[in-house]
Amino acid sequence: MGIKAALPRYELYLYTAVLGVALIWAGSWIFEASSENVNRKAFKESVKPGWHYFGRKMDVADFEWMMWFSTFRNHILFALTGHVIFAKIFSLLVPKHRSLIFGLYGGLAVLVTMGWTFLALVLSHCIILYSVALVKSRWMCFAAGLATLASIKLEPYNSWQESLVTGSFDLQDILFYGGCGFSIIRCMSFALENCDKKDGNFTFFDLLKYNFYLPFFFFGPIMTFDKYHAQANNTQLTRKEREMWNITTKALLHLGVILMVDVFFHYLYILTIPSDMKLVTKLSDWCLAGLAYSNLVYDWVKAAMMFGVINTVATLDHLDPPQPPKCITMLYVFAETHFDRGINDWLCRYVYDYIGGDHDKIFKELLATFCTFAITTLWLGPCELVYIWSFFNCFGLNFELWVAKFFSLPPFSTIEGAMGEAMSRRIRGVFNAANFWAIVLYNILSLNNLEFAKLVGRRLIVKGFPMSTLSVLLVTYCGVQLIKERERRQALLDDPEPVKAVDGGKEKSRIKQEELGKLTFTDFMVNGPPLTLFRPRPCELQRNQTVTASHHL
Repeated sequence: MGIKAALPRYELYLYTAVLGVALIWAGSWIFEASSENVNRKAFKESVKPGWHYFGRKMDVADFEWMMWFSTFRNHILFALTGHVIFAKIFSLLVPKHRSLIFGLYGGLAVLVTMGWTFLALVLSHCIILYSVALVKSRWMCFAAGLATLASIKLEPYNSWQESLVTGSFDLQDILFYGGCGFSIIRCMSFALENCDKKDGNFTFFDLLKYNFYLPFFFFGPIMTFDKYHAQANNTQLTRKEREMWNITTKALLHLGVILMVDVFFHYLYILTIPSDMKLVTKLSDWCLAGLAYSNLVYDWVKAAMMFGVINTVATLDHLDPPQPPKCITMLYVFAETHFDRGINDWLCRYVYDYIGGDHDKIFKELLATFCTFAITTLWLGPCELVYIWSFFNCFGLNFELWVAKFFSLPPFSTIEGAMGEAMSRRIRGVFNAANFWAIVLYNILSLNNLEFAKLVGRRLIVKGFPMSTLSVLLVTYCGVQLIKERERRQALLDDPEPVKAVDGGKEKSRIKQEELGKLTFTDFMVNGPPLTLFRPRPCELQRNQTVTASHHL
């Protein structure tokens, strides 16, 4: 089936209406559960007084969100603002050495924040991996890098290294493991890129300048060495037309979304409710489905906002950082599921694509996914929950390939070829809807807890069959078709279908006006608002074809 297969407009109207009503219905159940149980004893630690003019308590269960946008907001803003000012001044004065300035400022900030023992520990990791990089052996770089990463993820080595860092403050553990973990991953990228360098080696100072870029140091995202080195050493510091307008617009958009999420937490306690299993067992199937889905959407929003803030700073430094992850609402295949595009790009470049090649051979794909998720498991920290998460996501990625191979054989391929493209799209949508909920169930393991994931699966698949199961799948099917419609319209924009027209014997390529000329409510739901609402000039859109391999958790 071609991606440009279209469905009737009235059918899309129906899908939009069904999806909208279902989301409102599920949201009303969550709102009711939140309002009626706000004073439960189990909610005492995670539901605190919120903004006084709302007169409601607020869900504060996510420490990471509160750290970024409430508790330590001023500290983070102070550090990033200092970096922007410092970097801008020296970029104007000595543009040839701006990467050195980035590294010096980052190293000084790390020293002031975490102390000289932590800085010495990070430098020791850099020295070890740089020494191995000089050998120019990929397997030795991987072995040394993974062994170093294991030393901060496994007992007793991680406790011993953590004890070397003196001082005590609320963020110390997070900054320690975040700083060391991302530093090792960056060093591995440096070492692997050095293996591919044919003439000579990169210098140790190249590694330090790359590793101590402050916006990426503690929280990511990961930008592979080849991209950072080329961009940070570029002395042609020019802006594209309207680039500052786009940066400002994105910054304001991030601020608006952050405020909206905080308002949202006053009314829907989506993070606290799943932790109270006594309450969860009493909720309706629709409420459970809404909680599972909203938890994944929120985690994507959180990743997009945190990386969005960092990426805004990196863009001001004339870098092109990894973009935020693809929204979970837009995913219906495991091959595009990821929550951290930086780690995902790293794993794809050095592991998944390197081993899997073109990803159409079953054995090579199995080996590539196994190696990818083995490294991901170590990155996340080996434990029972991570093992289960990795297994199911690895299985899902391979199962997609197996099913695709199976249905590409006769008589299935013959039957699909005989039917219309619209009907083929509908049939595929049914399978994609089931796949979407597999993605949801596999990933709420890592966001909530195993018991909540088992309960949701049991209620929606076993106890809720057939009514709850089929109704949830119907709503999901409507959502999948709207996603496919958005992809179809994007494909038409990227690759307009040629239409023959008599004009001096020449053919003109244009997009049919009836497809893109009319803008309705469904167009906003399916395709989003027009780009011109946010950008005075059209820009080139690229559809990043990535594969799953990671989750920042």
